[in-house]
Amino acid sequence: MLVLVAPGQGAQTPGFLTPWLDLPGAADRIAAWSDAIGLDLAHYGTRADADQIRDTAVAQPLLVAAGLLSAAALDASPSVIAGHSVGEITAAALAGVIDDEAALRFVRTRGLGMAEAAAVTETGMAALLGGDPDVTIPHLEKLGLTAANVNGSGQIVAAGTAAQIAALEADQPEGVRRVVALKVAGAFHTHHMAPAVEKLRAAVGDLTVSDPTVRYVSNADGHTVATGTEVIARLVGQVANPVRWDLCMETFQTLGVTALVELSPGGTLTGLAKRALPGVKTLALKTPDDLDAARALISEHAGA
Repeated sequence: MLVLVAPGQGAQTPGFLTPWLDLPGAADRIAAWSDAIGLDLAHYGTRADADQIRDTAVAQPLLVAAGLLSAAALDASPSVIAGHSVGEITAAALAGVIDDEAALRFVRTRGLGMAEAAAVTETGMAALLGGDPDVTIPHLEKLGLTAANVNGSGQIVAAGTAAQIAALEADQPEGVRRVVALKVAGAFHTHHMAPAVEKLRAAVGDLTVSDPTVRYVSNADGHTVATGTEVIARLVGQVANPVRWDLCMETFQTLGVTALVELSPGGTLTGLAKRALPGVKTLALKTPDDLDAARALISEHAGA
C-alpha cells in the first residue's frame, strides 16, 4: 500500500525547481499558474536566493506548485495521501478535492495572510531534536511557546515570539539534544496566525469542492477525512493549530502502508518516516532523476 506525502514550508532550497522545468509541459504549467496567482514561480524556483524564498508569501505557492508538478510527472495512484502543513493543500488537489489552479489560488491567499499576520510581532519556529514529548511539551508551555508541529521520531517544532525562542535556546528541555532555528518567517500553527484564518474563511466560499477520491489523512489529528467540505474546513483552521504528523504516521501504520513517496522538494518527511515506520520503504523526489526509482517502488507497493 502506497502513501504519497507532500512536504511543508522549510523544505524549499534555492533553485530546486530548475530540473523539473525541463520535463515536457512543466514550464507551461508553471507559467499558467504564475499568471493565475500573480507570482513568477519560475523565477523564484530557479533564480531566487534563500532569503527571497523564505518569504511566506513566496515559499508556500512555490511548494504547492512543485508538489503538483512532481506528482504529475510521477503519475502514481496512491492508496493514501497526506501533506505536512502547507503540503495539505497539495494533497487536497491530488485527492481531487479542488483543482490545481484553485489550490494555487488558495495557497497564495494563505501565504499572504500568514505573512501579514507574522509581520505584527517578531515570531519564529525552532526544531527540538530528541527528548520525550511528555517532558518537552510542558516545558514549552512554561516558556509561553506552542508545540506547533509534533512530528514524531523525536522531533517537535516550537513556535512563538523571538524572545520566547531565545529563552528556549537558553533553557532547553531535559533530553533534547539540539535546538535548530527554522527557515520560516513566523510562528505558524499558533494563535499568532488567527488573522490568516479569517482571510481564508472568507476566500473558500468560491471554491468548487469534491469529496476525496483516495484516503485523505488530516494532519490535525491523523484521522481520515471523507468529505471535501471537511477537508477545506480543516485547511482553513490548520494555519492556527498544531500539526500532528506523528498521528498521521500512526495512521499510515494502522492502514498497512508499505511504501511512502515524498513529493518535491522531498527529504524531510522521508527522514521522519525512516525512523518512525520501520519496514516501510521510503523514497524522496528531489529531482526528476528520482522518478524511475519511485516508479519501481510504486509498482511493488501500489496494489492495495
